[in-house]
Amino acid sequence: MDALPEGSAIIFCEGAFGTPNGKTAHGLVRRTKRYRVLSVIDSKHPYKDSGEILNGKPNHIPIHSNLKEAVAAAQKLGNKPTHFVIGLAPDGGRLNPEHRKALQDAISADLNIDSGLHDYLSEDPEFSALAKKHRVILRDIRKPPPMSQLHFFTGKIEQVMSLKVAILGTDSAVGKRTTAWLLLDAFSERGYKTELIGTGQTAWMQGVRYGIMLDSLINDFVAGEIEHAVWSAWNDVRPDVILIEGQGSLMNPAYPGGFEILAAGRPDAVVLQHAPARKDYDGFPGYPIHPLDQQIQVIQLLSGKPVVAITINRENLRAEQITEVCELMRKQIGLPVVDVLGSGASEVVDALLPFLDKKKN
Repeated sequence: MDALPEGSAIIFCEGAFGTPNGKTAHGLVRRTKRYRVLSVIDSKHPYKDSGEILNGKPNHIPIHSNLKEAVAAAQKLGNKPTHFVIGLAPDGGRLNPEHRKALQDAISADLNIDSGLHDYLSEDPEFSALAKKHRVILRDIRKPPPMSQLHFFTGKIEQVMSLKVAILGTDSAVGKRTTAWLLLDAFSERGYKTELIGTGQTAWMQGVRYGIMLDSLINDFVAGEIEHAVWSAWNDVRPDVILIEGQGSLMNPAYPGGFEILAAGRPDAVVLQHAPARKDYDGFPGYPIHPLDQQIQVIQLLSGKPVVAITINRENLRAEQITEVCELMRKQIGLPVVDVLGSGASEVVDALLPFLDKKKN
């Protein structure tokens, strides 16, 4: 990995901060090694603290209405922005035409652009010409590697002796990646060498060492790329634990994900992220989320491995409801149910340690 951080970033999240479509921005203000995050742009939340909106606690990363305000505020504090990072994760990953002007302004302000969208800015004649004029770099994070660099599944996953844990979800945009990072922290605090395998653009932007862009790969190579990322982490650093970030959910109608992770990553155990107050699949009213016990059953039938804990997303839950909801779910399904944002992931680690001991013996 190149030296990090690479520069100082303004995160563009117009109209979406605090919503599922702002999940990339949320991840970056929570943590990133790749950038020093200076601010967020979203005219719906001007002059607010991004941490207050996400977690009810200030993180001192302000939200501004536009690029001009964000740059001026940074310069006033003696900071020079170097990157303009698209923190939006819209349905389908497409560029909203209304945001073209904001990207043009950022390029004209001599900022490098990092985009995790499916529309590749570097292949857009207007953006590429403007970037050339201003000598800035357009990076399309979701652009797949050349065919010559892709890997087909070989079975080398069987060489991996780390405990492999998949963090899957009952829906898309439900907090799988955030929980994965909190699990990494909890294992690391106990002295276990732990690596996270990122499977999307946000994890890359956060500085994960091993990862893929699962949803932009040619289908024939998805399993091989998952296997290669997991095997590379094992081969390079011999971690005690490898966490694999999930994508979508097994039964989401638009973002079915997790099949390849179970088949090719061959996890020893699964942690399942769930939003108890969410009734329909993200972005698809009228498509009710399958019951939690059914989702657990499907995962265990597909993988032959256990779901060992449920971690919750607090969406639409009042603070006083969280403990009650966790206890009710715990009684219903007979597994640990943990609010990792509130209480950390230590209880989940406790549930996973017997599997780690088994791997070592």
